[in-house]
Amino acid sequence: MSIAQELELIKLKLAQAEITAVCVTDETLTVELTDGRTITAPIVWFPRLTYGRPEERQHYQMLRDSIHWPDLDEDIGLPTLLLGRGLGESPEALQKWLAQRKHQSLGAGQSLL
Repeated sequence: MSIAQELELIKLKLAQAEITAVCVTDETLTVELTDGRTITAPIVWFPRLTYGRPEERQHYQMLRDSIHWPDLDEDIGLPTLLLGRGLGESPEALQKWLAQRKHQSLGAGQSLL
């Protein structure tokens, strides 16, 4: 299937699906949809979730077609989950985020572990 065909299929599926529930564990991100589907992905696909503390992973905003973690500056859209792909954040961007995170936590006297 071509990328264009995949995108058209996603558009059709998005029109029928909305996020109704989210569950994040140390291992997985599970999202339930209005059409009855449940999508589970390993959190290693989403490095910011992987590096986040459990309380940060549990602090999210669920929208119709995406999930936002304000403490982790992470957004995961339904298209990403439907395609079965991780975000593909560049190693450079992740390293920059990790450095900022370390700097912020050291300034606040918190530990990242």
